[in-house]
Amino acid sequence: MLQLVETMAQRKRMAYNVSRDILDEETLDEIAEKADSNPSLCDKLKKSSGPKAKKRLLGTLPIISWLPRYPFKENALGDLISGISVGIMQLPQGMAYALLASVPPVFGLYSSFYPVLIYFLFGTSKHISIGTYAVMSVMIGSVTERLAPESDFMTFDNMSNSSIVDLVSRDAARVRVAAAVTCLSGLFQVLLGLLQLGFLVTYLSEPLVRGYTTGAAIHVIVSQLKYTFGINPKRHNGPMSLIYTVLEVCYLVPKTNIGTLVVSIVAIICLILTKELNAYLSKKIPVPIPVELLGIVIATVISWQVNLNEQFGVDVVGKIPTGLQAPVVPDFSLFSQVIGDAFALAFVGYGIAISLGRIFALKYGYNVDSNQEFIALGLSNSIGGFFQCFAISCSMSRTMVQESTGGKTQVAGALSAIVILFITLWIGVLFQDLPKAVLAAIIYVNLHGMMKQFLDIPALWRTNKIDMVVWVVTFILTVLLNPDLGLLASLVFSLLTVIFRTQLPQYSRLGQIPNTDIYKPVEDYNQVREVPGIFIFRSSATLYYANAEMYQEALEKKVHTHTHTHTHTLINDPTFQHFENVSHRFPFSILLFDICLNNPSSLSLHHSSSSLPSCSSSSSVLIVLGQIERRGRYKKPTTKDTERVELRETAKEDIAVIPMDYMPDPSLPRAIILDLSAVNFLDTVGVKTLRRVPGVVDNLKSGGFFNDKVTKSCLFSTVHDAVLGMTKLPTFFECEHGCGKKKKKRENKARKSC
Repeated sequence: MLQLVETMAQRKRMAYNVSRDILDEETLDEIAEKADSNPSLCDKLKKSSGPKAKKRLLGTLPIISWLPRYPFKENALGDLISGISVGIMQLPQGMAYALLASVPPVFGLYSSFYPVLIYFLFGTSKHISIGTYAVMSVMIGSVTERLAPESDFMTFDNMSNSSIVDLVSRDAARVRVAAAVTCLSGLFQVLLGLLQLGFLVTYLSEPLVRGYTTGAAIHVIVSQLKYTFGINPKRHNGPMSLIYTVLEVCYLVPKTNIGTLVVSIVAIICLILTKELNAYLSKKIPVPIPVELLGIVIATVISWQVNLNEQFGVDVVGKIPTGLQAPVVPDFSLFSQVIGDAFALAFVGYGIAISLGRIFALKYGYNVDSNQEFIALGLSNSIGGFFQCFAISCSMSRTMVQESTGGKTQVAGALSAIVILFITLWIGVLFQDLPKAVLAAIIYVNLHGMMKQFLDIPALWRTNKIDMVVWVVTFILTVLLNPDLGLLASLVFSLLTVIFRTQLPQYSRLGQIPNTDIYKPVEDYNQVREVPGIFIFRSSATLYYANAEMYQEALEKKVHTHTHTHTHTLINDPTFQHFENVSHRFPFSILLFDICLNNPSSLSLHHSSSSLPSCSSSSSVLIVLGQIERRGRYKKPTTKDTERVELRETAKEDIAVIPMDYMPDPSLPRAIILDLSAVNFLDTVGVKTLRRVPGVVDNLKSGGFFNDKVTKSCLFSTVHDAVLGMTKLPTFFECEHGCGKKKKKRENKARKSC
């Protein structure tokens, strides 16, 4: 370690010296021999055929490429142990999360089987555990209870002379709703994957996702209170429904079933203690203790022996059918009612899965295809909808178990599905006496990881207050507006913070660090010195319609500070209209002033419209030349002045040449350099370029930016190149006849021809 520190210290003391010509974009193209960036259609078809087509086929069905090369000796044992461990976890979690989705527990087992097998065929992540997930389940539950409320299935019981709920009809209707919304969300995911829109999930920032999952966890907890207290509150839908549900639960607390509450408390305490013991022994035992499995087995045995359901009124799981059900076509008539919910499920499920997948891919050095993950999850959900599954994603707790027990490939997931199949066919019927309060306790304990995310708030406060605000607002919106509307509102708020930050950037006046080619804000560094006669301006944000006016105002203010004048204005009209108002601002267009090589008294104005297409750039500096009038206005010319001024119309209406006496004021900057390194797109009110990405010059050329007067020599790759170019101004800009060149041997020729 000490040696590494010494090496780094030596590197800091090392100096380097680079000797090269001043490079503008035109010269770079000549030296580097710029290739054609717009290949023909035939060339594109040739590149997309043959090996590339084979690669796409293998990418669509990844199992074809990796399964034949599966290292059996190295991975088989670890995948086997991992698959069995995860499969055992899938049993209690699948049944518990089915309660969140408001469907019978057996459908949680189906959702832990079919989608896992499909992901095994199409997925690219080797470590994530696909299956039921609490957040997805509670979102499904909000849909099923909204479209199939208990009030629609009330029947009159002659025996008790009261209304009761037809549980069979209610559960069947809710299963149809869950299958429909799951199938539609899967179709959305497949479509987005085929359109290569996997990048859309990047709009779900980490603070947003963590705040959203924490808020959704609150919904999960509240939804399980009825199983903890043994009460039956009314179901509320829409915004503020969670608040109404909490008030309803508080109202019904005096009617709590004591037996159910005791079972819940005992189950929660035992699960917490066992999990802590599991964590303590994690380094001493190769396989973690199956806490949830032991919990449901012991609870089922006690419930069966004591007869908790009949003796104490403890609600139990009830009948669990054995075997697998035949596929059923989803009810397409429900699609119109669940479009919004399906879209939210598609994004949330994919966002959680791809985030976790990338973490493990980075850790183990392989790639996860974001678009293929969209397709894999989409097929898992859409096909799973035919088998009456509800929407799935990946679980952090199961994924950690799969990785820690030696799982190295998707084979571990397939083996966990086989374990679930074995349980569904032969063992599931044994859990009919399992108390639902135990499943609720399992959910509570598994949510402790999400509850720890509240610690993000002080951490974000210290590092980035905007991210902290996004986290808190997302959490509040999710709690108050429900997970579906909360996600949309949170995404809008997150994007607004980005827009507001671009409207409030930091504007800087740059100067040079002595004896270097590095330029820093003069306000932040004491030893930074401005280059005489050159004003360098930088914005920390992109330039577009929302902040273009503020950009102009900041540029005016900085130039005003630089020149110590009261007011000033740049010319923004090709006919040089006389400004009487000193408050005129810089134009939206970019002004390029080229000084003729052989006639310093002739000043050519080139007006380049800012109505340019969006583009990217390898150049980050644009030169704006011209003398700023001291008083901020142009006096109306006298007759004598008129004789000295000659406006000449050229082939283009926006170009004019004005002969004038060239007597620059030494207190004013001779040139303005706009550092556009932070600007990354174009719109109709500002010129923008994308930093360090090739291709801007071609886009500018196709957009009509360049002409005989405005050439690529106006673009520089670095601020230092631009500054050096300004110090040798006559060799860098064309005369009005377009004959000026950069190199001195061309300059002499230009002088003669002019």
